[in-house]
Amino acid sequence: MARDETLEWGAPRRPEKKQPLAQRLFAYGGFDFPFMLIVTVLLCVGLVMMFSASYVNALKHENDAYYYIKRQGIFAVLGLVTMLGLSKVNLNVLRGLAIPAILVAFALLAAVLFYHTNFGEFRRWLPIGSRANPILTLQPSELAKMALILFFAYAMEKFQRPSYALSRDAGLISGRGTRIRRFALRWWSTGLYMAVLLAMVALIYLENHISGMVITLGIGALMIFIGEQRIPLWIYVALVGAGVLVVMTVLKNPSILPEHAAARIESFKDPMSDLQGAGWQTYQSLLAVGSGGWFGQGWGKSIQKHLYLPEPQNDFVFAIVCEELGFVGAFVILLLFIALVWRGFMIALHTKERFGSLLVIGIVLQVGLQTALNIGVVTAVLPNTGIPLPFFSYGGTALLMLMAEMGIVLAVSRVSREIKR
Repeated sequence: MARDETLEWGAPRRPEKKQPLAQRLFAYGGFDFPFMLIVTVLLCVGLVMMFSASYVNALKHENDAYYYIKRQGIFAVLGLVTMLGLSKVNLNVLRGLAIPAILVAFALLAAVLFYHTNFGEFRRWLPIGSRANPILTLQPSELAKMALILFFAYAMEKFQRPSYALSRDAGLISGRGTRIRRFALRWWSTGLYMAVLLAMVALIYLENHISGMVITLGIGALMIFIGEQRIPLWIYVALVGAGVLVVMTVLKNPSILPEHAAARIESFKDPMSDLQGAGWQTYQSLLAVGSGGWFGQGWGKSIQKHLYLPEPQNDFVFAIVCEELGFVGAFVILLLFIALVWRGFMIALHTKERFGSLLVIGIVLQVGLQTALNIGVVTAVLPNTGIPLPFFSYGGTALLMLMAEMGIVLAVSRVSREIKR
């Protein structure tokens, strides 16, 4: 009896008859077309706007107006191929990758601390080839976010029912020390999630990558909140209170952060205090957003991208969107992101397997969180933390991983129940 209950609450039962190899490796059935359409539109619009934002800077610094768009285009094509390929992968294959993925992520996060590109105090990029002139650079924090989502979804399905309940039903908890053993069995999986999350956040912090740390912490905390059913509400309230206290402390005394982050906090508190230094980028971003008006200056007609706004193809590409397309165009793009997140949640809610549901929730939460934080930075609602805008900001590793995540969502949608169109 205990064995049956364990199977009921643990991982899904394996069929008695061994499935053909193709069925074990590949997913069948149609994927969610509305989600695919939204992703395609965002990718195309993102490439167009990234090119518009980048060509002046590329011509000035790289002597080639197409420098950034050519590289981003290559990763976009690779991303589309990766997305379509992963959309055919069976969920059991993804389950099997969960533990290797988190181990590889930790190995890369540790390796980049010792072997990284020579870019000041930042240790975010792992060079492929020589450090001075690498063939390609890899950003381990981007892989780590996906690995964390995959591992959490796997573990939260595997440990769905508290271990102490299974042990009690099997007659393994009795006699002296029952309360202590029950506590340990009940909370060890929660401790595992917290340990993995905090260790990953610590490694990313050592890279001087505050934005990556914030996103990773946000994804992990939200997934624990959604997927870990045994934590009382008061603990979440206490953690939120502690987070607010930390934020208030940092705002009051930014010097506790690394020098570059402290300067950004100071400029956030008063953007006009250092217009020639840390406040320059935020100030130029606000000029771009404000000059767009309702309908914008027209595509390609931004003024701030003419070497006023530093690196406009990266974290501040949305400022150029606002300047060229105006409030209406920016609002339509924002609606596309909202539609992507909403459709992802619909896929998750109609998915039969807990693993697939949590996987999709984690992925769309990442997209939604990054979008909200990026727009908050561009509009000076939040400090400048260097958070990229999904589909729009320049970055090959980020785009490739994002498209891989979209492919995983499509793979899950193949095994979902029918969703109302």
